[in-house]
Amino acid sequence: MFKIKNIAVAFLMILSFSLANAQIKVGDNLPNIQLQNDKNAAVKLNSFKGKTVLVDFWASWCAPCRLANKNLVKMYDKHKGQNFEIVGISIDTDKDKWLKAIAKDKMKHQQLIDPKGFDAKTAVLFGVEALPSTYLFDASGNLIAIDPTEAQIIAQIKKNK
Repeated sequence: MFKIKNIAVAFLMILSFSLANAQIKVGDNLPNIQLQNDKNAAVKLNSFKGKTVLVDFWASWCAPCRLANKNLVKMYDKHKGQNFEIVGISIDTDKDKWLKAIAKDKMKHQQLIDPKGFDAKTAVLFGVEALPSTYLFDASGNLIAIDPTEAQIIAQIKKNK
């Protein structure tokens, strides 16, 4: 019985260590993930390499996300011609609600969906546990900040002009 307990504990430790290492961390590259956009086209996340990229996880039902969308729209409008891209990744399970939220919030930046909620492959890879969650990548495609401040984002945009 004691051996079985030890084996079970060791297995759980290895499993949790493996899962922890599966999550993206500062210094990692933009993942090679393909998702559907709001125009039904397949988009690879790492295709934005060469630009400062802000990946924004959100959902139509998330009130703080919808509030943050207003600021993201302003930021995108101000900096879109400066080698900068915002990539919204929705974890909505209802595609119609996602599309309505994009229209209502007047979002013009890239919108992708991984429609399995917090169990979505992309959300798990990024370690998303709350919404909104944002990830800032430099032009080389390296993750430089998790939940960056607006000042950090602007500084990176200016650095990459």
